[in-house]
Amino acid sequence: MELRRQAWDLLPEHLRKFENGEIPPGLEEIRLRCGRVPYGLIGGRELSLAETRVCREDLERILERATGASLHSSVDALRSGYISYQGLRIGVCGTLISDRGKIEGFRNITSLAIRIPEERIGLCDDLIKQLYSLHFQNTILLSPPGGGKTTALRDLIRGLSNNGYRLSVADERNELSGTEGSEARFDLGRHTDYVTGGSRAMSVMLLLRTMNPQILAMDEISGEEDCELVHRILGCGVGILATAHAADTEDFKRRALYRKLLDERVFTWAVTIRQSGSERGYSSERLQA
Repeated sequence: MELRRQAWDLLPEHLRKFENGEIPPGLEEIRLRCGRVPYGLIGGRELSLAETRVCREDLERILERATGASLHSSVDALRSGYISYQGLRIGVCGTLISDRGKIEGFRNITSLAIRIPEERIGLCDDLIKQLYSLHFQNTILLSPPGGGKTTALRDLIRGLSNNGYRLSVADERNELSGTEGSEARFDLGRHTDYVTGGSRAMSVMLLLRTMNPQILAMDEISGEEDCELVHRILGCGVGILATAHAADTEDFKRRALYRKLLDERVFTWAVTIRQSGSERGYSSERLQA
């Protein structure tokens, strides 16, 4: 509830009219689009939060609150299209400022997506018992965007760590740990080290060189450079726990990006997360013997 309260309090009061200003139960995201009414993502559906339309000043005010009135200090994060705020991730859309094909920032902000992470301790305890009764085997978590991959990954990290595995986490978006200062908001387990900020490649190489992990975890394999990192991790004799966008294993197998990883038998287990209304189900499939 605390994170929902923080996200809710970022909104100007005139955009908080849902049921007399109460925070909607099950709120997962707040979607703010210039010229449209604000919406909340609840159980996979966008529901109106107020009848007042969002204006440019509303979006600017929210970003000012989230950055302590110092938006220029978040320039590096904005190059990736988001900023982090006390465990929240705020996605940004607008007119890109680019230089030689690289994003430098935004002007004329047009929409914001405030994602509210959820910690569900014990969510994956049964999966851990089922999949790793003898030892850890490389695992990929699958779901469409917004399907709960990060929540499940966070709890798998916690559970494996508390079972004695030494984990390192490349948390470049600060969604897994929710770190403020030197304190992690979320429990990643007793034997977990993590790096936030910077690029994923930089984080992975630092962790491999300095922390001697048994398992390295990272969110969202989404490009060729991520696949190259997977090979570097495996080349160091380290296990890997990761997520990818796919509806299920068949969808995963059809994606050209992942085909090489499958052909090379990188992952032993695939865990698919399926949404049914406000509930999520978890099923596992062995990809190789």
